[in-house]
Amino acid sequence: MQTVQDAGSLRAAVRGWRAAGQTVGFVPTMGNLHAGHFSLIRLARMRADRVVASVFVNPTQFGPNEDFDRYPRTLAQDQAGLAEHDCDLLFAPDVATMYPYGPAHTVSLRVPQITETLEGAHRPGHFDGVTTVVCKLFNLVQPDLAVFGQKDFQQLKVIERMVRDLSLPVKVIGAPTQRADDGLALSSRNQYLLAEERALAPRIHATLVQMRTLIAKGHAVAVVEQAAGAQLERAGFVPDYVAIRRAEDLMPPVVGERSALVGLIAARLGQTRLIDNLLFD
Repeated sequence: MQTVQDAGSLRAAVRGWRAAGQTVGFVPTMGNLHAGHFSLIRLARMRADRVVASVFVNPTQFGPNEDFDRYPRTLAQDQAGLAEHDCDLLFAPDVATMYPYGPAHTVSLRVPQITETLEGAHRPGHFDGVTTVVCKLFNLVQPDLAVFGQKDFQQLKVIERMVRDLSLPVKVIGAPTQRADDGLALSSRNQYLLAEERALAPRIHATLVQMRTLIAKGHAVAVVEQAAGAQLERAGFVPDYVAIRRAEDLMPPVVGERSALVGLIAARLGQTRLIDNLLFD
């Protein structure tokens, strides 16, 4: 596996593949990779001839009180894992490469409406940073397809909308959430959990499963949301939101709407903020 840090080397490698008639898949990450990330690499490998991954901890998607400084940087470990999972090229740019005028003075993208709820409401500016850096990475890599995990469901939907609205020539593929045996969605932030918190954390997924069952039985959306939030609070979580939305656009479902929905939860457990979601059949 080749590792490059500059745009010229990246583009030279991609040009060579294109000249050979090969397609390019892309997996953007912030590093500290785990089995969930590697499942994205495997899916990209199935769909494309060549696979590029990026590792870049993006400063513009972190708020002033969030964990940018303590976000784990494990590049050597990430390189080994990507090579083991058959990635062809790792793009590991520095901040100056991604933001030549500095993060505070970058051109910024904003996707309206879908970014104003859920994560967007609790993390103002977060999705502006996400869409800006992803669009930059798409311009640098110029992939045929890009793979994103469904664990960050709202992010996936925001990227899909950005790509469609800007007519970007990239096929966005959502990959299923990877979970531990007890149901906890894999996340780099899980390592912050204390032992007793880690034992409690799978209740988020269990709550989502219960919500799906109750909706299927005909219970009202608002009642299910309220009961689930109260249940998590009693267990020791501090929920930011417990919501049931239409999977396509994350708008609240109308009365009686029960298909193509998704349950979404964000909750703090100790010092760690966890998110998860579950599609409702």
